[in-house]
Amino acid sequence: MFRRHKPSTLEHKKDPAIQGSVLPAPHNGMKSFFNLSQLVLTAGHLRPLPVLRHSKITYVEVEILDAHSKKQICVVDKMPPSSTLLDVKHKFHKICPQWYPSRIGLRLERNGPYLKDSVNVKSLAASSIITLYFTDMGQQVSWITVFLTEYTGPLLIYLLFYFRFSTVYDAKESARCLRHPVVHLACICHCLHYIRLLLETLFVHKISEGHTPLKNMIKGCAFYWGFTSWFAYYINHPQYTPPSFGNKQVSFATFGFLVCEAGNHFINAALVHQNQSGNKVSFPSPTLNPFTWIFTLVSCPNYTYEIGSWLCFTVMTQTLPVGVFALLMSIQMVQWARKKHQLYLKKSITHRWRKAMIPLIL
Repeated sequence: MFRRHKPSTLEHKKDPAIQGSVLPAPHNGMKSFFNLSQLVLTAGHLRPLPVLRHSKITYVEVEILDAHSKKQICVVDKMPPSSTLLDVKHKFHKICPQWYPSRIGLRLERNGPYLKDSVNVKSLAASSIITLYFTDMGQQVSWITVFLTEYTGPLLIYLLFYFRFSTVYDAKESARCLRHPVVHLACICHCLHYIRLLLETLFVHKISEGHTPLKNMIKGCAFYWGFTSWFAYYINHPQYTPPSFGNKQVSFATFGFLVCEAGNHFINAALVHQNQSGNKVSFPSPTLNPFTWIFTLVSCPNYTYEIGSWLCFTVMTQTLPVGVFALLMSIQMVQWARKKHQLYLKKSITHRWRKAMIPLIL
């Protein structure tokens, strides 16, 4: 009797009450749909991503306002997010031809810092519209033009006084008075210094492609050219008095000058090699070259050698104008060296006991 009432396997499959072929069918369909949706959701966004990217902002509008009056100058539209601020300046120049890209200064805030040309527009875009404040930077010149002009002037001006043209000195007095050997030596050293600077500017240093206002170049030229005219006039004057200690003083100063000039060149070459290697974080380490051993004592040895050259030139010629020039150069280079030294300290790429420019002192 027990076996008679036990349903077989075939009967179990055909029994509608057990199989649920009539009522539970919708339930199984919903369950299958739920499982399929869960599978799609857990599979990750592999294919829909390009659709989402196309839905984002593809262009940015740059609204440019005058920094002083806050009035709108123009709107540079259809800028791709991958473009740089230099691209914005070029389009701005097409709209307003009177302003060249080199003299366009753009800021996020009226009194904020100027943005670099390499800044990506995407990094500034909080929405599809960016507001930038424009300032006319004035006439601009390239950095290499600044350096070549500042260094060529003193070279030619000194030679003008050295040859004692009649427009500078009295011809009769110049012909009557013989020159001391230190006058010729000073001319050689002075020309050597500026020829080295010119050659390093052209072939050693990697000059920035940026620009600087024309007024800055005028200030620099006035400083270098003016002081060169001042001390060249006295050194090459027919009544010039030679140094007090004679040839010993001249020889000692000349040797120190040549050592500082050589050291300055090797330090500049080491710094350029560091930048070309792409490792701007590490501090240049001394090499087998003895002129680079000063890296263990100071952070800016190029300024140390530069000041050493002018101090030796002051001792060699024993003239007050050269001493004043060396003093002012020292003050300026100390400021530059301190800024660079603080930057090295922030990056933790120099020892705390290393000084900025003068070993163990400053």
